[in-house]
Amino acid sequence: MRPLLTVEDLSIAFGDVGPPVVEGVSFALDAGETLALVGESGSGKTLSAKALIGLLPRAAQLRAGRAIFRAPGGEVDLLRLPAPALRRLRGQTISMVFQEPMSALSPLHRVGAQVGEVLRVHGYEGSVEDRVLEVLDEVGFPDPRRAHDAFPFELSGGLRQRAVIAMAMVGNPKLVIADEPTTALDVTTQATVLELLRRLGRDHALAVILITHDLGVVANMADRVVVLNRGRIMEAGGCSRVLSAPGHPYTRALVAAAPRPPSPLASCGAAAEGTAILSVSGLSKTYPGRTRTFGPPAPPVRAVADFALCLERGRTVAVVGESGSGKSTVAKLITRAERPDPGARMVFRPEAGGEEDISTLSGAGLKAYRRECQMVFQDPYAALSPRLSVQDILTEPLEIHGIGNRAERRARAAALMERVGLSAGHLGRFPHAFSGGQRQRIAIARALALEPELLICDEPTSALDVSVQAEVLAMLEELQAELGLSMVFISHDLTVVSHIADRILVMRRGRVVEEGDPACVFGKPRHPYTRALIAASPEPDTERRLDLKLVAAGAGEPEDWPAPYGYVEGDAPGLVEIAPGHLVRAAA
Repeated sequence: MRPLLTVEDLSIAFGDVGPPVVEGVSFALDAGETLALVGESGSGKTLSAKALIGLLPRAAQLRAGRAIFRAPGGEVDLLRLPAPALRRLRGQTISMVFQEPMSALSPLHRVGAQVGEVLRVHGYEGSVEDRVLEVLDEVGFPDPRRAHDAFPFELSGGLRQRAVIAMAMVGNPKLVIADEPTTALDVTTQATVLELLRRLGRDHALAVILITHDLGVVANMADRVVVLNRGRIMEAGGCSRVLSAPGHPYTRALVAAAPRPPSPLASCGAAAEGTAILSVSGLSKTYPGRTRTFGPPAPPVRAVADFALCLERGRTVAVVGESGSGKSTVAKLITRAERPDPGARMVFRPEAGGEEDISTLSGAGLKAYRRECQMVFQDPYAALSPRLSVQDILTEPLEIHGIGNRAERRARAAALMERVGLSAGHLGRFPHAFSGGQRQRIAIARALALEPELLICDEPTSALDVSVQAEVLAMLEELQAELGLSMVFISHDLTVVSHIADRILVMRRGRVVEEGDPACVFGKPRHPYTRALIAASPEPDTERRLDLKLVAAGAGEPEDWPAPYGYVEGDAPGLVEIAPGHLVRAAA
């Protein structure tokens, strides 16, 4: 039988005379098979997939190629199909899961209405509401009715991604294009979404085109792999062969750049003893509950409870946990972007004899502290003003603190660009002219402008390609060695921090549940939540596919797990909740 989809010599360009950005891309996909399109940002993988369903940008031109698809009425060429005929296929026979669920979902409409729109557009004859509730239940919503009536902002990131998957599945498609469906998700939420896609593919004989730069996701999902670089295929073949014995240098570089945990055979070490630059104890933060129009106000939310940290000079402490665990709140409290609850004690450079508590600083004292403590944010595009040139971005901190004259500040900005591996000749450019990795380098340069002693890095690599991520991590290590920086590195991915951190703190629901050096945390994790995080971290190793046992919520709840989270057979200590209504059985 012919493949479900055959793509031949696909070429796409922008403009009439420019070179193609996608050239000669060919692959085939069978029913029930998962094909991964792998490559860095700008490799052409998303553009190639969008061409199949007529969603190319207006400026893009299809120069050559065919895409033969076995549609219900017979074979068609998707690239030559008239717009009305393509619309009849799109959403029903072929659907797409987009990368960012908050952009894919309308903030003004309820989830049920958005999922059901696909059925209404395609003339579904049954009960739209019943079908929507059915598919919401199938994709793992613990309360389909509540999700049906909710707005997207009322759902967590993982549940929003499930809603987008429900939109893709409600029409019973034969082919789903999943564009980076887990890029910005926590590793445990990512694991549940991958398990969901895998189950749906198996139950519905679904063909999936998986677009990703994460080889760990590829190892756990794909049957075959197509590696793209600058719009051309570098390598293609079975997942096991490509990842275990890559033939092209580009593929080998991608595999080498993927983060891996340290060997579990490594011995645990005691905490290093050195001169402390930051000492934190009793750090807590409580936010008031939302006021309601009717009824009593919502109870307060304790985001951080009794957090403690001791950071030695020139070393790195990693704070790891899922979204909502309180780690970013800790960063805001340490930088004094927010004020902690009474009872906290944060001392900067205690060896200098200064016992002044950071939490009580104000005015000139707080401004002086912030010169010594700088922050690198998660999203460099949001952190850099689009209205300022790079030179203005780098010199602004110097102007605020009254450092140097105009010429000296400009020279300092040029030196910073060189230090983070960028050209000083690009100081006049604006942030949009740089790639994601380059923007993050600029954000790091801005943080270094005031020559701080303490750097707080809040998820600085979570949205970057694996090779760019490796470059940024290596650069941070070089800068730390060169400048003697001390760092607090915040992440949701244990494998990312395993090689840069000297000590790891694992947070869950505002509290530190485990602490130790990387070898100890990975080799002998004590808390079941830490074991779940390690188990959920995908690796580019086909011999170690994710094997998380998801368990639906039971009828009862342990005291420390509020409804609707449950347990099975009374084995609550061995289960960890990783998504609403889903638990993971953590191996001992």
